[in-house]
Amino acid sequence: MITAFFRSTLLVGALLLAQASPGAAEEARGQVTNLPLPRFVSLKASEGNVRRGPSLSHRIDWVYKRRDLPLRITAEHGHWRRVEDRDGMGGWVHYSLLSGTRTVLVEQDMLQLHVNPDPKATVVARLELGVVARLGECTLEWCELRSGGFTGWAPKVRLWGVGPQELRE
Repeated sequence: MITAFFRSTLLVGALLLAQASPGAAEEARGQVTNLPLPRFVSLKASEGNVRRGPSLSHRIDWVYKRRDLPLRITAEHGHWRRVEDRDGMGGWVHYSLLSGTRTVLVEQDMLQLHVNPDPKATVVARLELGVVARLGECTLEWCELRSGGFTGWAPKVRLWGVGPQELRE
């Protein structure tokens, strides 16, 4: 016979497991755009003020100064988007400074770009740590990148700006 305490403990455990399981709940969506949260975008402008809150009256904490920098949107409020960079730093940026063009940040020095998504494929270029590249197709393990006139495939785990399970055609 199951006691009431044991039954309630099982129920709480099952609820916690359901919340922690990917896909168990519906994907979070932005209140303004109804697009998935979090999601990746890039900085459209060569400079972008990062504010403490979602309005012009909030203090500017710092300024992003790198066009095409990949950012992750984590929240929306009116015309404002809360973003994070690779280091987890961020704040609120006006939506007009952001672009849906996808870019990634190279997280390995001299990252090899291969002609095909295969580690044995011919290397067409090497990218330095911190390079921002345009994102093309992605499989579960590889992404196609464009940078400096070169196009090639790199392992997804060496990039910031693309989700680990994200597929792109």
